[in-house]
Amino acid sequence: MKKRIYVAYTGGTIGMKESSQGYVPVKGHLTEFIKQTPEFQRDEMPDFVIHEYQPLIDSSNMAPSDWQRIAEDIQGNYDDYDGFVVLHGTDTMAYTSSALSFMFENLTKPVIVTGSQIPLSQLRSDGQVNLLNALYIAANYPISEVGLFFNNKLFRGNRSIKAYADGFNAFDSPNMPPLLEAGINIRLIAGKVEHEPHQALKLSAITPQPVGVIHLYPGISAELVANVIKQPVKALILRSYGVGNAPQDPELLACLKKASEQGIVIVNISQCTKGTVNMGGYATGSALSQCAVISGYDMTLEAALTKLHYLLSQGHDYHQVCHLMQQNLRGELAH
Repeated sequence: MKKRIYVAYTGGTIGMKESSQGYVPVKGHLTEFIKQTPEFQRDEMPDFVIHEYQPLIDSSNMAPSDWQRIAEDIQGNYDDYDGFVVLHGTDTMAYTSSALSFMFENLTKPVIVTGSQIPLSQLRSDGQVNLLNALYIAANYPISEVGLFFNNKLFRGNRSIKAYADGFNAFDSPNMPPLLEAGINIRLIAGKVEHEPHQALKLSAITPQPVGVIHLYPGISAELVANVIKQPVKALILRSYGVGNAPQDPELLACLKKASEQGIVIVNISQCTKGTVNMGGYATGSALSQCAVISGYDMTLEAALTKLHYLLSQGHDYHQVCHLMQQNLRGELAH
């Protein structure tokens, strides 16, 4: 029997149509184009249905409520399909992929997020190969986790970043090899196709959480950080230098210490795309440890942010969140 794949079309460039104002989303345009494209109807392809969201969402407008909607959509159709493809805009695709990975526990079916840089109906579109591959891989190489497929590579969703604004190789996974590569042959790399016993899918809700992000730069003032923590924030992501270093400014460090004492979780991730945070390596990193700043290791910004949303949404207290942020929950960090 053919596998059945559920496609959640949330929006994004892949389904847009050319207009006098540029590319715009048009109801039914993508679904109709796919029906008329012979490649999608070939015998080798799985059966699939497309559920088009109304209204279609520009990924720049994605919010935690949209992550919840997508997750509930998959949950509601989970027992009726063999795999899931989420069509999504590229700008926040890595955030959604990360969020979904934390929201779902006991996944025994693939969830693949994909999209394109050029609309599917346009000449030279990368959308056709991305969607064809995502459907084929979901049916024939079912890796039971949330993945992001782009430019012939399937990445772990919570390890992905958007690395290039206008190239077909828009996404990268700097601290982990791809799960799979679709060249002349489809080759498993870090992914595993395992026929696990069916477990009951568990979906945890994510609700909007006040999380701040501070990008350190030479000469950053303690006052700027102080103003951020005056807001009702529950957590702060510190984008530090190198392996987790920050200026040894006594006022800045005192400000971070005060924030920790107030119960604000402070997570240290590097501005570098590759490598991991090691706050014990230099005095400038060790000073952060003494302020109760915790390591984010090699997590991406997207993973750290969505993981904080996930943990804070579960009602964990300060110490539980600090502990779980440093644990590998869904393959998001190598630790």
